[in-house]
Amino acid sequence: MAKASVPTVRSRRLGTALRRFREQKSLTLEAACAGLERSLSSLSKAENGRTKLYSRDVRGMLDFYGVTDERVREGLVTLARDSHKRGWWDHYGDVLKSSYLDFISLEADASAAAVRTFETVLIPGLLQTPDYARAIINAIPTLAGPLDVDQLVAVRMARQEVLTRESPLRLWAILDEAALRRQTGGRDTMRAQLRHLADTSTAENIIIQVLPCATGAHAGLTGPFTILEFPVLADLDVVLVETLTSGLYIESEDEIRRYNLVFNHLRMSALSREDSHRLINQIAKEQQ
Repeated sequence: MAKASVPTVRSRRLGTALRRFREQKSLTLEAACAGLERSLSSLSKAENGRTKLYSRDVRGMLDFYGVTDERVREGLVTLARDSHKRGWWDHYGDVLKSSYLDFISLEADASAAAVRTFETVLIPGLLQTPDYARAIINAIPTLAGPLDVDQLVAVRMARQEVLTRESPLRLWAILDEAALRRQTGGRDTMRAQLRHLADTSTAENIIIQVLPCATGAHAGLTGPFTILEFPVLADLDVVLVETLTSGLYIESEDEIRRYNLVFNHLRMSALSREDSHRLINQIAKEQQ
């Protein structure tokens, strides 16, 4: 095992899965350490995401715990392998906060099947045009320095490749109507953004629903959130709630279940996919 490090979402997910497999075998940490020939400290750090595990470590632990499902094994081995791999986003480490880097790496994960997101005042980053993204970045004084804007826009555009890759990410976005009507960047920028949104909504792997203002009070009044789903390891889904200076990752099963419930309520309150498409086009025409 490699030396201890600050735990990332990826390493915590891996550690959580390994701990669950140990507990399913009714093994104490001490018993597992004896069988794996590991120290108590090293195994504890691995289960808490504080040690980078190599593929051979993970395979050995899965063998010992009797995990034979190849999809699960490969999913966890991929987590371990990718934790050492540098992605395109690492080149922007000087301008991106660590929580955002974590999020991008999970979003780009080949094992990720879907992202479900609810937004109240913004178009989601995966669906933004460059001009719209630039307007948002410029509007928030703490988001970027004068030299960072172009880099942050480039990052946002690069993220969108997950929607058009060979095995594309599935995106389900529920947008409050207020996000469509807010004049972000001016009429021309907003019109282009809405047309892009309408065009994108026809893709097979993208569902966009609009929550009308007329709905009134709804399940998502506490604010926007994003759920990243991992079908091979469904119990390791992650919820991201963004703040002004960082991102809060929610990994508790009970809490994630609550966010799933909220999302389901929102999708039932929102317009259908077809009606949402029509409303987006209608609002775009109003920007003429």
